[in-house]
Amino acid sequence: MSYENFSIIEGSPDSTIIVHLPHSSRYMPADVRQEILLDDDQLNDELDQVTDTQTEELAWAALAKLPERIPKPWLFINRFSRFVIDPERFPDEREPMNKVGMGAVYTQTTSGAMLREPNFDRKSLMERFFDPYAQAFSTLVDEILHANGRLTIADLHSYRAEQHVNAVNHGQARPATCIGTDSFHTPSWLRDIFFEEFGAIGDTVENQPYSGSYVPIAHYSVDSRVRSIMMEARADTFLDSQLRAHEGFDLRSQALSRAILAISDKDPQVSRP
Repeated sequence: MSYENFSIIEGSPDSTIIVHLPHSSRYMPADVRQEILLDDDQLNDELDQVTDTQTEELAWAALAKLPERIPKPWLFINRFSRFVIDPERFPDEREPMNKVGMGAVYTQTTSGAMLREPNFDRKSLMERFFDPYAQAFSTLVDEILHANGRLTIADLHSYRAEQHVNAVNHGQARPATCIGTDSFHTPSWLRDIFFEEFGAIGDTVENQPYSGSYVPIAHYSVDSRVRSIMMEARADTFLDSQLRAHEGFDLRSQALSRAILAISDKDPQVSRP
């Protein structure tokens, strides 16, 4: 199923896993590009910094390694750059990145420079891109809950070895892998799976330099049947300086595949509503 700015790749009817790829694309429609104050070279440099390059490829490689007995997970993929909208941000004052102009709609770059004019039409971007994304994700969650009584969102990201100037988390650890957890939506067994699999390929830290994991707002802190965990890979562990995959890519895709397999095998049964 494809929509204007995202795709839902259908999984098996009995799958309880959604692999989420919110920041893997560099694309933006022409009318949105016209709002951006950067020239093409500046924009490409910024996209190099903020795009979770090859995370979609990482997900597909991991899924290809799963044994046939495992129900095929769903994929929810943002097809547009996070410079259009960032679907993982809170749309309101709850979002801490608002203070640096990198909330649901970005107004500043990684250096703190202006990305859009102050009077740009934020409402239009939210209604056109953010709201349909959030609604479709929430609907998919409801459908899987209805069918299977539970689900796990595996939220996939990457980050650069050096922190951006315009950030809110300076001074935190920047390990090979950051595992983002939520006190309500990440059970200990799920956390342990990701620490075991990714800890085997490099240093792994919880909620540094990024914390939490995506849950649709309609379910956030409300429905504990929705479990979520984030995997943030430091980009140099699987990409070279030209953002091309190196030998670490296969190690990471194997770890992700093992984690998905472990979720499928160990996921406690939850009775349907």
